[in-house]
Amino acid sequence: MKHSKIGSKTDFRKLGREIARNKYIYLIMSFGIFYLILFSYVPMRGLLLAFKDYKVRRGIMGSPWVGFAHFERLFREADFRRAFVNTLQISFGRILFQFPFPILIAILVNELRGGKGKKALQTIYTFPHFLSWVIVAVVVGNVFESDGAANQLIQLFGGEPRLFLADKTLFRPLLYFTDVWKESGWSSIIYLSAISAISGELYEAAAVDGANRLQRIVHITLPGIRSTVVVMLLLAVGGVMNGGFDQIFNMSNPTVQKVSDIIDTYIYRITFTQATDFGFSTAVGLFKSVINFVLLVSFDFVARKFEGRGIME
Repeated sequence: MKHSKIGSKTDFRKLGREIARNKYIYLIMSFGIFYLILFSYVPMRGLLLAFKDYKVRRGIMGSPWVGFAHFERLFREADFRRAFVNTLQISFGRILFQFPFPILIAILVNELRGGKGKKALQTIYTFPHFLSWVIVAVVVGNVFESDGAANQLIQLFGGEPRLFLADKTLFRPLLYFTDVWKESGWSSIIYLSAISAISGELYEAAAVDGANRLQRIVHITLPGIRSTVVVMLLLAVGGVMNGGFDQIFNMSNPTVQKVSDIIDTYIYRITFTQATDFGFSTAVGLFKSVINFVLLVSFDFVARKFEGRGIME
């Protein structure tokens, strides 16, 4: 027992010397740690609302417990069930239709020979990321409204104008299209970084052996960025229940609510536009976070089986 105490003191001394030697690094890091504790861990106390009948005058700790009553109510609410299904459909649709685009852009940019052309294209591709969804929604509304550019083009070729933004069958494809335009260029930076880490000798050896560009992409580039693709896919799956609140909130309207309403917009509506029930809305948010966590851990387990390591290692 005495040896254990001495060892413990030694460890603390080593830690103290390490902090003293790198004091400026730890000082800079302390701001981030403080931010994380203040805005990520301290608010977790509010999760108790999911298990309480919140009374403003009595506060969080003084409000009466209701156990899992709010969670039982979740699946009795038809609007929540619809939002839950919509969230899954939209999010997995994003993974299916949007996920490959940044990879494709990164490969195409990497295959360009001119350095100036690469920089110009990267600037063009990444610029939309810095636009707010409020601005993008206004632009999309102007283009696809009843007398917008899209309908004028359709009429020019003898077609009938359509109400794109009020068409339930077109709303989700419009979501995917605008998100690809806005975010694919920015996301491709990660894959470009992964491609740049691949040894150029591999490409030179393949070229000497007679491999064409497509063969070099298939047999060198794609295997070289496979681990990055897996990590990005895991992160996408771990955020399935998010759905894309900013985009949908700004682009949706009551006409398409049945296909556009996701869990985040449902929480917003029941919290700010209906009779306030903070306990129930907190339960919805907690349910969403738990599902995201389960999906992330499950797919990380699958990744370890196929790749030998996961995102959490």
